[in-house]
Amino acid sequence: MKVFFTESSAQRQAFEAFLASPKQIVIVCHQNPDGDALGSSLGLKHFLEQQGHQAIVISPTEVPDYLAWLPSIETVLDFENYGHTEKAKTLVANADLICCLDFSNLNRLKNLETAVRASKATKLLVDHHEEPETFADFTFWNQQAASTCELIFQLIEQIDGRAFVNQTVATCLYTGLVTDTGSFRFDSISKEVHRVAGELVSTGIEVNKIHRALFDNNSITRLKMLGFVLNNKLVHLPEFKVVYMSLSAEDLKQFGSQSGDTEGFVNYGLSIKGVQMAAIFIERGDLIKISFRSVDDFSVSEFSRKHFDGGGHKNAAGGRSTASLDETISRFLSLLPTHLG
Repeated sequence: MKVFFTESSAQRQAFEAFLASPKQIVIVCHQNPDGDALGSSLGLKHFLEQQGHQAIVISPTEVPDYLAWLPSIETVLDFENYGHTEKAKTLVANADLICCLDFSNLNRLKNLETAVRASKATKLLVDHHEEPETFADFTFWNQQAASTCELIFQLIEQIDGRAFVNQTVATCLYTGLVTDTGSFRFDSISKEVHRVAGELVSTGIEVNKIHRALFDNNSITRLKMLGFVLNNKLVHLPEFKVVYMSLSAEDLKQFGSQSGDTEGFVNYGLSIKGVQMAAIFIERGDLIKISFRSVDDFSVSEFSRKHFDGGGHKNAAGGRSTASLDETISRFLSLLPTHLG
């Protein structure tokens, strides 16, 4: 299922006419942004700036350290940073266009949601998550797309902007393709994904450097924390084909965990032979953050949406719980006989 505003000649022409003169543009992504969120946001920023627009990226929460090498990431405003909050609110209120990337519902903006909802700016939604909220003036959404970066590239092509995809834009977009596809190995991979990747590579980007920056740039404390999780916190339930892990606030403090340090931990569960679903529960403040991954036909998006106030994709989803870590895990375990028994 997809909704591409560009398939309506009237809407496409209206959007192109809107961008024909310089605009003040704000680009927002979801809280706790990942490679696809920031890659698509920065890629679009660099694309728009080449055409004379003023574009700024605002993240609802801080940028993770593992993406600190992305071009112009130092310009991203962290809405939770006291020094950025008022500036971000002003930019949102005065924007001509707000681009909402890599999230389907405005509640994924955390405390930034109120300002974006209140803004009278034209809104563009580009996303691939399930059940999008209908708030945007222009929607470019495809649930089958592997990443938002794939969609940004397709949108650029459809508004005749391919000539503006230089190495900087391509580096950002390729980052999102790599991270959201698990280095091109998830079920979401298609011929189109590889076509887009090929187009990005053709700009001359340094693929090896991007991969090394993403995967060979760990801190020693992150590797030690991963070892701790795999050795002490991994629980295998073969009767349900499930693996789960957990990290308490005390565990995170012990390893001096930074934003993004636990990215990808949940995927190790799926590497175990016969496992159908993996989950990780992380205690952050008063909230338990949950990541789910699955293979084949089991929908973790449906599971998370029904039981853990979450959602996402069929095989990759997030959730949350306001109960304690132990209570949340107990609830998860009680659901397994019904869903995976």
